[in-house]
Amino acid sequence: MNHHTFTALADPHRFQIIELLRERPHSVGEIASRLGLRQPQTSKHLRVLTDAGLVHMEPQANRRIAHLRPTPFRDLDDWLTRYRPLWEERLDRLDDYLRTLPPEDPAPDPTEPGGTP
Repeated sequence: MNHHTFTALADPHRFQIIELLRERPHSVGEIASRLGLRQPQTSKHLRVLTDAGLVHMEPQANRRIAHLRPTPFRDLDDWLTRYRPLWEERLDRLDDYLRTLPPEDPAPDPTEPGGTP
């Protein structure tokens, strides 16, 4: 896994493209239409995803079909797996700490009689 994976996924449009391709492969035109993007924008985003190794473009007649490549996502999952125990431990400690705090008085409801408007 490399930093290009994170850079590619950090952009909201590229992330939406990845989510769309989880359903099935799509043509550039379908992606543009579904996400409300222009074709040149879509092609640019797909180029970044392709350069990062996340997407493979397949020419099909006069269309280009985008497919997800599973290996980079497995690599990302493997990398994240190494950090899960650390975060689970920290979240467990936070949960333990939060249980030691006294309960808060609920804020007054401004719609209730006597509540602050």
